[in-house]
Amino acid sequence: MARVFVYGTLKKGQPNYKHMINTAKGLAKFQGRGRTVEKYPLVIAGKYNIPYMLNIPGTGHHVAGEIYSVDDQMLQFLDEFEGCPEMYQRTLMSIEVVEWEGKGGVGEGRAAAEGIVECFVYSTTTYPPEWVGLPYHDSYDSSGKHGLSYVLRESR
Repeated sequence: MARVFVYGTLKKGQPNYKHMINTAKGLAKFQGRGRTVEKYPLVIAGKYNIPYMLNIPGTGHHVAGEIYSVDDQMLQFLDEFEGCPEMYQRTLMSIEVVEWEGKGGVGEGRAAAEGIVECFVYSTTTYPPEWVGLPYHDSYDSSGKHGLSYVLRESR
């Protein structure tokens, strides 16, 4: 099992969350909420209003998201879904645990609660330079006040 941090359309309540709970694609178990230890620019870009975390450490915000434990099958699906390595690159990042699922439980969860965990994150170094000038967000919601609704793949 690997840890993955999602900050965009794969979070609970977002347009692509259905993939995280589709066991035909693999297993993904919600572990808790977190945020990046380093600051990164989170932008909404392109004609489909896709959230991208630009891999520019030290710029932007501590990006909020969710931590999942995924099996190899789900990790392979996520690589394909995220267009890895062309559109996004999967890299290890330090994530601060904000709230652990089932806090007060036993084992690994409790040991890491309110601590730092290493998670795979899909960020990008392959973006148009003008994206650096877009507004930076600290969290993503497809129906947020930014007014940039995500366009589902099946609607493109």
